[in-house]
Amino acid sequence: MTSLIETSDDLVVQIEAASEELSQVRQAAASVIFGQENVIELALITVLAGGHALLIGVPGLAKTLLVKTLGTVLGLDERRIQFTPDLMPSDILGSEVLEESDTGKRHFRFIKGPVFAQLLMADEINRASPKTQSALLQAMQEHHVTIAGERHDLPAPFHVLATQNPLEQEGTYPLPEAQLDRFLLQIDVDYPDESSERRMLLETTGTNEDFAKPLWSARNLLKTQQLVLQIPVGESVVEAILKLVRSARPSTGDANPGLRDMISWGPGPRASQALIMGARAKALMDGRLSPSIEDVITLAEPVLKHRMALSFAARAEGVTLPQIISQLTEKLD
Repeated sequence: MTSLIETSDDLVVQIEAASEELSQVRQAAASVIFGQENVIELALITVLAGGHALLIGVPGLAKTLLVKTLGTVLGLDERRIQFTPDLMPSDILGSEVLEESDTGKRHFRFIKGPVFAQLLMADEINRASPKTQSALLQAMQEHHVTIAGERHDLPAPFHVLATQNPLEQEGTYPLPEAQLDRFLLQIDVDYPDESSERRMLLETTGTNEDFAKPLWSARNLLKTQQLVLQIPVGESVVEAILKLVRSARPSTGDANPGLRDMISWGPGPRASQALIMGARAKALMDGRLSPSIEDVITLAEPVLKHRMALSFAARAEGVTLPQIISQLTEKLD
């Protein structure tokens, strides 16, 4: 646990400089992705916190373009995998092939799969079989793959932005709860407002369409991720995180009495870790020297939504998870 201490002058300078650079990154992404400022912010928070994100949205909301744009702006090696039912783990991780040299000697050579990227888009991840999903999610957790007994480390940084279509579920394999927990945030991608969609129509159907330009590099990102870890967190923020997460667990004595029957199962310790890292990253983006309880409230839904489930009684009454989380965060004010 980190206490709120007097921040050194050097750390202050680094935070201010990083915040200014991140502001330029956000503006560059927003010049290409219209009407999704909140999605861009949450995606950047995920990357700065060293995690992975699950983007939920209907087709055509620029999820693929978002990942491509972030890869370009951040200066990362970006790749995309279209998940389908026939996709095999080797199609993602890579495989060994038998080769013969000029002298006739045979040997195996490992050919890296698309997972060996710094920013990977797993498009419609729930369309692949559980075996293939698990192969990617294991790589996400361990940051390496093992092929034929040999370990192959993934590049650093390594981040996955996976997408799901919330409408069409036929022929899909929903991610189990334990695998959903591997994602730092669940980011809901909604329709743009009218003014943003009007701007999109005018600027993407002509000859002067804007494209993102590199502003950062992998080295900049790694350095900033280390800076995020140095941001002090006040005791009040730590207590707010613990109170929020523990109140969402129906089987514990800390559960919110009024909502206990509405929740089937609640978030584990990874939720607390995600909140504290996300709050640090958000504070850095805003140029603040430490996170606040407001940051915890802002990130509560994207952190907790995929780590909780409603009870049958709650679903029968039409209660939603955002409503539950909103009631839980009201106790933090």
